[in-house]
Amino acid sequence: MRRGLLVLSGRDVARLIDIRAAIRIVRRAFIAHAEGGASMPSKVYLTVPRGDFRAMPAAMVRPASCGIKWVNVHPANPRRGLPTVMAMILLNDPATGAPLAVMDGLLITKFRTAAAGAVAAARLSPRTAATVGLVGCGAQADAQLDALKAVRPIRTVNVWGYRPGEARAFCARAARRLGLALRPVPTVEACVRGAELVVTLTPSRRPLIRRSWLSPGAHVNAIGADAPGKQELDPAILRDAVVVVDERAQAIHGGEVNVPIRRGQFHPGRIAASLGELLAGRIRLRRRPGQLSVFDSTGLAIHDLALAQAVLARARRRRIGRWIPW
Repeated sequence: MRRGLLVLSGRDVARLIDIRAAIRIVRRAFIAHAEGGASMPSKVYLTVPRGDFRAMPAAMVRPASCGIKWVNVHPANPRRGLPTVMAMILLNDPATGAPLAVMDGLLITKFRTAAAGAVAAARLSPRTAATVGLVGCGAQADAQLDALKAVRPIRTVNVWGYRPGEARAFCARAARRLGLALRPVPTVEACVRGAELVVTLTPSRRPLIRRSWLSPGAHVNAIGADAPGKQELDPAILRDAVVVVDERAQAIHGGEVNVPIRRGQFHPGRIAASLGELLAGRIRLRRRPGQLSVFDSTGLAIHDLALAQAVLARARRRRIGRWIPW
């Protein structure tokens, strides 16, 4: 066996993965984790003066694989011409520990997050959902819409952004490529009223969406809260909804439910299931007609690993990347 490390740039990774493949891979990884076929220790956070880093290890039984993602979040980076989020993924041979590949993890992070939202929407949102409220339109937004298009008949998207002109610029840039009617709106309320599917993508530390704004039966993909202290939803939304998480311990620590749980506004026992448990048939939802649903997404290392493993396999077949002997 040839010994060495395959190095894949962000451009290499973009040639080797697409959103539809990501949805299939992420769905399988959810089920594998629920059935005990994957190991995923908790994220490790490292706070530095201008941001934070997260170390995210994982291993899977089939295909046998293990690795770690090292990802940063630095909110002031755009002023320096850098992405807010950057990442690297290292894959090892679980049998020997030998390093197999190191690759840029930015697109994988973007695609696995969007794919998890799509898998949740396919299970929880109205089948005919055609209107999306997109709360936040940063780097993750276009992938989220691409993924939702693959599972629901999306036609119209209301878009709200933090900064003046941000939503309008996103709509002008993305409408033609996405093939959707994108409509910038001035307030969060205008964004979510009437939407059958709401996606939140902000770093907010206070609730942005009120319970009274959501339509009966609406589904919310709560994506932005991925660290302790972050919160985008009125706790009354969680109390009225069927709440599904990507992983219980991680969500309680740093997901959308973390602040309401700490303040006694939501009890962890009211989490209905993890998405993997639903997909594997281990838990059946009880949902009233017109009841809201919320997917609390924190981002799982098993998804990074599963996508990185698929990228590595394709790179080997197509001989893409730089080989470094060791």
